[in-house]
Amino acid sequence: MTDTCAMPDIRDTSDGTERKVGVEIELSGLGYEELVRLCSQLLGGKSVQVSRYVSEIKTDLGAFTIELDSDPIKELDLQDPRLPESVRELGGHAMSVIDAAAEKIVPLEIISPPLPFSELQRIEMLCDELREAGGLGSREAIYYAFGLQLNPELPDLEPSTLLRYLRGFAALYEWLKARHQLDLSRKLTTYIEPWSSAYIDLLISEDYAPDMRQLMEDYLHFNPTRNKALDLLPLFAHIDSDLLSQYVEDHRIKSRPTLHYRLPDCDLDNPRWHFSTVWNDWVMLEQLVANAPDLADLTTTFRQSRKLSLRNLTSSWVEVTEEWLRERDYVV
Repeated sequence: MTDTCAMPDIRDTSDGTERKVGVEIELSGLGYEELVRLCSQLLGGKSVQVSRYVSEIKTDLGAFTIELDSDPIKELDLQDPRLPESVRELGGHAMSVIDAAAEKIVPLEIISPPLPFSELQRIEMLCDELREAGGLGSREAIYYAFGLQLNPELPDLEPSTLLRYLRGFAALYEWLKARHQLDLSRKLTTYIEPWSSAYIDLLISEDYAPDMRQLMEDYLHFNPTRNKALDLLPLFAHIDSDLLSQYVEDHRIKSRPTLHYRLPDCDLDNPRWHFSTVWNDWVMLEQLVANAPDLADLTTTFRQSRKLSLRNLTSSWVEVTEEWLRERDYVV
């Protein structure tokens, strides 16, 4: 297995620019100020504090954001005149206690700007160095439900392109989940859910060829939530925010021309874990999507696997997928 970030065949968008991907990394084990200092050093940038527990690091790749992943704590102000005087008198002492507790149980998050695919080795380096500095992932304790998120830009916004990505992800989902084993703490949360089973049946049906509006309406009818392993709401906010608002109202949805892939784990402190392993599995999906005959074949096999039969009851779709990928030299 390589520790280098692989590149897909389709590296440019339809307008000829290199595709980009945003990366979000959750971790613990380091204090907020220590993480800001380390990231500034490793990324070769200068940090600027934006607000309580939110800093930006200006780099040649754009601004990285470092924050505590909890809005109530980030926004907490014990000097708020609306609070009782007895509470406000606690001042810095109370905040010190809250800070110490927060950094133990609330993940810190590194949010990259949109990065050209060719610059992802910088993220590989960053993760490896943070591990060496004492950064912890979700394997350290049951309450560390930390994840890693990828926001890959699509080659174009044609409905046929998006449909291929959705079919490829639906077919590979169980295999990807097995590759990046769900941490117990994640199993106990509402995150990283698969799409509705009824939606998957519609998605992989032979005659399904929706235009973009129909594709959006079908997805939102069955999956009107952010909490999916592959979340399409940021993309739909970019394509048609008015249509999206008919199904979902959530201020956390950020409009962008990307998919939003939530991985179940960020196993940062595991020396055998690398960002490139995660990324290269996504590239495998990219390669499948770019190969129309292979995608059609795997989709057909997946469709057959969902029918009630003795063979399907006694076989594992994860194992079938693994064998299919190896036969076609997709697995590295």
